[in-house]
Amino acid sequence: MAITEKITPLRDKVLISEMDFGAQITAGGVYIPSANAKSQGIIPRWGKVWAVGEEQKAVNVGDWVLIEHGRWTRTIEVEENGSILEVRMVDNDAVIIASDEKPNDILRAKV
Repeated sequence: MAITEKITPLRDKVLISEMDFGAQITAGGVYIPSANAKSQGIIPRWGKVWAVGEEQKAVNVGDWVLIEHGRWTRTIEVEENGSILEVRMVDNDAVIIASDEKPNDILRAKV
């Protein structure tokens, strides 16, 4: 069951949505499998900032952030405008970079 109430992160917490856990291909053609920390190693993941606490100054709602592998919580489902979103909290120290646009150098693999 999805949460329908408004959620506000505390202090400097960051909630993200739209994480992609599937296999990826970089613009240069490098295939990154959805290994999820198995024998192929660990890989960071992009996510879109969905909400921030009032003390958060490094990122804003709508930014895209690259997060170290596994440095996010389990999913909670939130209903927004009739759609169900999967939202996770990330460890602030694990945010590697931020972009105000969706990165286009990593594409969903068609394998």
